[in-house]
Amino acid sequence: MLSVEEIGKKAKHTVPALAKLKSGEKNEALNAVAKSLIDGTKEILEANEKDVISARERGMKEGLVDRLMLNEKRIQDIAEGLRQIASLDDPIGEVISMKPRPNGLLIGQKRVPLGVVGIIYESRPNVTADAFGLCFKTGNAVILKGGSDAANSNGAIVQRIRKALREQGIEEDAVQLIEDNRRETVQKFMKLNQYVDVLIPRGGANLIRTVVETSTIPVIETGTGNCHIYVDETADLQMAIDIIFNAKTQRIGVCNACESLVVHEKIKDQLLPALKERLDEKNVELRGDEGAREAADGIKEAMPEDWGKEYLDYILSIKTVRSIDEAIAHINRYNTGHSEAIVTKDYANAQKFLNEIDAAAVYVNASTRFTDGFEFGFGAEIGISTQKLHARGPMGLLALTTTKYIIYGDGQIRQ
Repeated sequence: MLSVEEIGKKAKHTVPALAKLKSGEKNEALNAVAKSLIDGTKEILEANEKDVISARERGMKEGLVDRLMLNEKRIQDIAEGLRQIASLDDPIGEVISMKPRPNGLLIGQKRVPLGVVGIIYESRPNVTADAFGLCFKTGNAVILKGGSDAANSNGAIVQRIRKALREQGIEEDAVQLIEDNRRETVQKFMKLNQYVDVLIPRGGANLIRTVVETSTIPVIETGTGNCHIYVDETADLQMAIDIIFNAKTQRIGVCNACESLVVHEKIKDQLLPALKERLDEKNVELRGDEGAREAADGIKEAMPEDWGKEYLDYILSIKTVRSIDEAIAHINRYNTGHSEAIVTKDYANAQKFLNEIDAAAVYVNASTRFTDGFEFGFGAEIGISTQKLHARGPMGLLALTTTKYIIYGDGQIRQ
């Protein structure tokens, strides 16, 4: 088993060769990797089954087990994501601008790879392939440190990726997996700034906080998702129920699931009984304020900590408000900067919500579940950034590039 220092050196060594790959070579390799994953479905699912059995034996919540679990459809989706990345325009080498100066110099900016990207993530094996694909397309080497819960799954996926790269005559160390799960190994990885150019954590609040506070490598912070849906007084109530049901129950263990509901008091008596009946199909526990509890039976009392909680479970908090201003104030106080939605027929309120909500993605009359690189047409995503510097929201290819200035002269010297 290689040390993190050896892994870092190998990754750094591959950077010049990766940066020189032509778009066609990268696309051919990505399609080959997609085929390799499909061909290796049996061995990947066998590895994943070991992880799922172990997780359930340890009492992992079903919402988190769902994030860990793979099936043939999910592997096909992962492969399709790689094929989509191959079909996207390659940003590397793009000249963003070129302007003449009075002295005759031509000064422009050109997109280039970041270099070596490190990813620390929890039990989501799809991240393994997504991260590779996006980093590879942008000429970056990637070092992956997945959670121990998905160790077998991640190992099987990386083996298939490296096999395909070898067969394409490309440096297989373009992707490496840190297999040592000891805490001190992860700590060393977070301080490997002589080899790693940027570190991206993907997971729960504790993981992200640890990386941000510990790393000596620049960090792109991906955030947890306390995502809200606000149902305005003019909303189409059936539309609202359908959107909330989808956002809450389609997949509960993901960061773009709805965790908090805000309801205008004028429509709570019509909405909440019907909504509860629908959510009862999935045994969703509702925790509401006094106004919500008055509107429908069976809603438990919400505690102050419920307003800011990412449940990752079949639980939904409900806050009633008297105005859109109160709704916006509540959401901006308790949200995590991820995804927020309004259901309304009022154009002015829709625009007000879009303008005043502080989040990476803001929706009108749609589920928060669409905050996803695949759904946004990026092929896949490296994560969803909830910070404001360098990248925000689903991070696709452009988020994995930087720029350098290129200057053309014809003998100019500075006086």
